[in-house]
Amino acid sequence: TAALLSRRPSQAVGLRWQSSSPRDPDRVIFFDTTLRDGEQSPGCTLNVDEKLAIAHQLSRLGVDVCEAGFPIASEGDFEAVKRIAREVGPITAHRQGGVPMRICGLARAEEKDILRCSQAVKHAPLHRVHTFLATSDIHLKHKLRMSREQCVETAARAVKYARTLVDDVQFSPEDAGRSDVEFLAQVLSGVIEAGATTLNIPDTVGYTTPDQYFKRMKYLIENTKGADRVTWSLHCHNDLGLATANTLAGIMAGARQVECTVNGIGERAGNAALEEIAMILHTHHATLKLKDRLNRNQIYRSSQLVTAMTGMPVQPNKAIVGANAFSHESGVHQDGMLKNKETYEIIRPEVVGLGRSSLVLGKHSGMNAFSSQLQEMGYTDIPTAQMREIFSRFKVLADKKKTVTETDLRCLVNDHINQPRELWTLHGLQISAGNKMTSTATITMQNHDDDTKYTDAATGNGPVDAIFKTISRVSGVAATLLEFEVKAVSSGSDAMGEVAVKLADDALEKSPRFHGQGADVDILYASAKAYVNAVNRILQSRADGSVAVVTTAPQKEKHTPI
Repeated sequence: TAALLSRRPSQAVGLRWQSSSPRDPDRVIFFDTTLRDGEQSPGCTLNVDEKLAIAHQLSRLGVDVCEAGFPIASEGDFEAVKRIAREVGPITAHRQGGVPMRICGLARAEEKDILRCSQAVKHAPLHRVHTFLATSDIHLKHKLRMSREQCVETAARAVKYARTLVDDVQFSPEDAGRSDVEFLAQVLSGVIEAGATTLNIPDTVGYTTPDQYFKRMKYLIENTKGADRVTWSLHCHNDLGLATANTLAGIMAGARQVECTVNGIGERAGNAALEEIAMILHTHHATLKLKDRLNRNQIYRSSQLVTAMTGMPVQPNKAIVGANAFSHESGVHQDGMLKNKETYEIIRPEVVGLGRSSLVLGKHSGMNAFSSQLQEMGYTDIPTAQMREIFSRFKVLADKKKTVTETDLRCLVNDHINQPRELWTLHGLQISAGNKMTSTATITMQNHDDDTKYTDAATGNGPVDAIFKTISRVSGVAATLLEFEVKAVSSGSDAMGEVAVKLADDALEKSPRFHGQGADVDILYASAKAYVNAVNRILQSRADGSVAVVTTAPQKEKHTPI
């Protein structure tokens, strides 16, 4: 007791939460790596504010451990992990047992990485350093140029150093799926002795089959010295489409932590999808008899947020969160559904946050009905000021549409709250276009630095091209359009349209992809909003100091202030 009281307050509190037995054999720990491995997806770039928004949602979802980033990778990544630790780490609201989310950072098995990682995560009441070192012969020989003996020593030394900085250390033998299993047990025995608390077994390249992964996990748990003193964890990639199946096999072998990402995003073909594992455990609870702390009614909202922030759309037939997941086209299926939903639905949409409300919203609906509907949909924490702004946009939409659907509402809310800091705001759009004339776009935008409105016009090869060229002229941001996607979010000719774009900053020799999204019943206006959204992300990236460019500021003499 005296030793406990002598610790810093955050450490004492952390130990109190740890005493709830993280190695409970009946509980599965959800370790989410959307913000680390997920962000490694090609074309996925998140700024600090976007990472914070996702981290807040992961906390609401009930994720146990959030791998917030790779602090040594860049100053921006360090700041993101640090802010998440400070701002999201202490949150206990809406979390089972009042236990906050543990904030974790990744570090190579090098002292400078581990120190930097600990400095970023230490601000959270519960925090972890996750260090890794490759163990497969192909990695040791060609990447690390290291002998097996050196690998054993380096891994143990890294964990031992990490334990001088934090109490919770996770170790991963990279490419464990292709490592010699006896050598793997030797490495893992050494890191347990050095103080590791969690051992994660990554199938880094998605190589193994479920049977192989099960046998590998079973062998390691039974043949690693000190195996009963640690939590065994799973990290499966989806290169052969087996990430979720392999994760389930690992659980059956005795592992009790699953590493996953929302929507299954991640390096190459992605990771095991959080929503799939969560619903397997839910659907087969009677057989598996395993528990967790997830709030499953936040699954769909989490999926939508990650899609909006990363610009990576979910395929329609994606399990659990795809647009077709709860749709029934076949007449035989529809007949069965009308008689009893259980004939063709093993999961109720409401469980994952897709409610079927009886409320019909229109232009006569009031603020109370509107806010109640959003709360039913899982949006329980929108600040009052933001709620009023969204309600104002809803009234404008309701004047254009007879009935506003739940899908429209989700699109409206996401379009409003999932925005970068705005330097430019779109205020007006006028288009002149036709099949026998040159398209012209006239656009008014407000610059929030000088609080001035500017109007300019440009011609283009069609109305969309004219819109994008005009926005570039007004903002002074030259960019290359890489992707342009349009989709209707509901049925009917008056449906809300959602546009997604991806841009490359022409001021950079090697530009990351900057995505933007916009929604409106007018698809051209939605296109303009999406492009402005992406331009704001480019400007924010420059302001954050992650890129050094020379840009042309808007010339006041070339624009007409309003």
